[in-house]
Amino acid sequence: MAAGRWGAVGGAVFRVVAVWAVSTATMLVLAGALPDFRLQSGDGDSITRTALTAAWGAGAFGLLGALVWPVIVRALLLVPALLLGLLVFFLNGSLLLLALWLIPGGRGAAAPETAVVVAAVMSAVASATSTALAVRDDDAYRRRLSRLAQRRRRRRGGRDLASAPPGTVFLQLDGVGHEVLRRAADSGVMPTVAGWIGATHRLTPWRTDWSSQTGASQLGILHGSNHDVPAFRWYEKDTGRLIVSNRPSGAAELQRRAVARTADAGLLTLDGASRGNLFSGGAEELALVLSVAARRGRANRSRAGYFAYFSDPANAVRTAGSFVAEVLRELGQSTRARLRGDRPRVGRGGLYPFIRAFATVVERDVVVAAVVGDMLAGRTVVYADLVAYDEVAHHSGPHSGDAQDVLERLDRSLALIAKVADHAPREYRIVVLSDHGQSPGTTFEAAYGLTLRDLVRAGCGLPLPRRARRSRSGAEARDAARDALRTALHRQLDEPGEEAGPTEGPDPVVLASGNLALVSFPDVPHRMSREEIDRRHPALLPTLASHPGIGFLLVRSEEHGSLVLGKDGAEIPVARLRDGAPGPLEVFGPGAAAAVRRTDGFPHAADIMVNSVYEPRTGVVHAFEEQIGSHGGLGGEQSRPFLLSPFELSPPVPVGGELAGAEQVHRVLRRWLSEAQGPEVPIAQPLRAAVPADRRPPARPPSTGDASLPDERPQPDERPA
Repeated sequence: MAAGRWGAVGGAVFRVVAVWAVSTATMLVLAGALPDFRLQSGDGDSITRTALTAAWGAGAFGLLGALVWPVIVRALLLVPALLLGLLVFFLNGSLLLLALWLIPGGRGAAAPETAVVVAAVMSAVASATSTALAVRDDDAYRRRLSRLAQRRRRRRGGRDLASAPPGTVFLQLDGVGHEVLRRAADSGVMPTVAGWIGATHRLTPWRTDWSSQTGASQLGILHGSNHDVPAFRWYEKDTGRLIVSNRPSGAAELQRRAVARTADAGLLTLDGASRGNLFSGGAEELALVLSVAARRGRANRSRAGYFAYFSDPANAVRTAGSFVAEVLRELGQSTRARLRGDRPRVGRGGLYPFIRAFATVVERDVVVAAVVGDMLAGRTVVYADLVAYDEVAHHSGPHSGDAQDVLERLDRSLALIAKVADHAPREYRIVVLSDHGQSPGTTFEAAYGLTLRDLVRAGCGLPLPRRARRSRSGAEARDAARDALRTALHRQLDEPGEEAGPTEGPDPVVLASGNLALVSFPDVPHRMSREEIDRRHPALLPTLASHPGIGFLLVRSEEHGSLVLGKDGAEIPVARLRDGAPGPLEVFGPGAAAAVRRTDGFPHAADIMVNSVYEPRTGVVHAFEEQIGSHGGLGGEQSRPFLLSPFELSPPVPVGGELAGAEQVHRVLRRWLSEAQGPEVPIAQPLRAAVPADRRPPARPPSTGDASLPDERPQPDERPA
């Protein structure tokens, strides 16, 4: 025992000395290469004296980084997260200047801009050296994880979790469809997942609702209800608001409505953590959760994930380096796509390379770090969303090489989390799932030369704009990055007029959600009927229904009830829709009729619901946005996500059964938590009491059915683009 303890101490001393020596050498090299950085007195020094000066400076910089940096970050807790990210290099450079000032004899000096460069390089080298040494010393790596676990247990009361029921980690791979995951596992792109399927985990496909997007799916999964979420964005006539699922105000409102409808705080109510999600799920521990992002001050713990992660300057430098590499990777990939003449293709310039890097590097690193911390702390249930694939697939295509690269890196993140589970204070069951898939295809505008908005205006006899206006992209990471920047600058989170909705008038409001679109007439206070639309714009519905790029329409009829309209004058009452029956929905497969019928009953269904055409042979749909990989409506892989669960948990559905809808997925996850004797997801009495008695739903029967990333192994994408 004593020999092992002294061996551990000796190993730790060796690693400290090794990192110090490498940092000293790095400082000497930089002093020789940079004209505004010196480590000598004005009269010059011997090589030995200069080396001692470098050692002094490297040691002072290392101590300041270990002792002062966490204090600085804690002092900046009220600074918005994105602004802190921009301050990382400035603060690191300031610490270096302070370290040089501490060198005796005034031998160290650097220009401020040079100090920033030197500090970044030294932090990166020190981090790489420490990681390399940990790679070669598995015992040291395990000891570090054990120390972190013990520290977090002490913070949470120090209770022994070795005999506690298993915890559960739900990892959502945003936008990864069932077939995409299966192909990635079979081809070796995702070896971790391949090793799980059939050996320790079962892979189950499930079917989304008509609105196949994160807002509807994750709301249903985490809060048990996605009622009245007809699309990614929609116009509400009764309030005059435009609801957008991934705006802070929109996410907060959707979560409020779901909680009021179910009288249930969510899946993560008891000892849960929500990381990188649109909604909290009722968790107390939050990081990068959009529904609470609009809160200000210390009460907003959603941004705590940034501060916990960037409190280590090595994390900041490592992520910054990966961020730059990802920007260069995107620039190279988009250039090669243009030179090859790839089709379909959408624009990938402007800010997109930076938005992609935010989703695939910053968001991933912070969320994975938070999950690692939760597991080491012994938290009972964690739900985390990784959006990297979804963002890249929108612009490169769901089956592209670019998207495969992202899947490979996500697989490595899963492997890291699985490794951490071996060192956690309790057993963990890791469940991987997705909220939807993506369907490929050229955009509606590229295929037919005009936007859906232009087609609607033409059918209404309204003038067309001189220059076609592109539909805004609904990519989650794009809008999340934009809102994060607004938060950083303390700007208003919602664009002027966006949440307020359009001014009332006769012009139709056309909103795109992937290959689903909603057409509303804001001057009519109710859902317009087919007869009213025909009286006002007799050519509109025939124009839309007969267009080759449109699969079907949903409208309400005064005479026949709601109708599905298609080509060649097809009209089928919603009440008579059947899967597989001849008609406009026949090609969309099982579940399409039920999905359309359910959406038709939503209070905020649009006057006209439009779904693009779907080609079953190729799986192609036409997005009404600038996306060559899209989701949001019916058609193809977008409606087939997956659920990858350990064999220790009961099957999601009986043999031969089908898992349909996000609300059913919620019930399955509740059942699994109950099986583990973990958190019963309670209908909390205080919450139920807060809901007015006349608005409470009937009681439902029981369902049967701060973290910092340790010095882990080198991250797989820390390489040149």
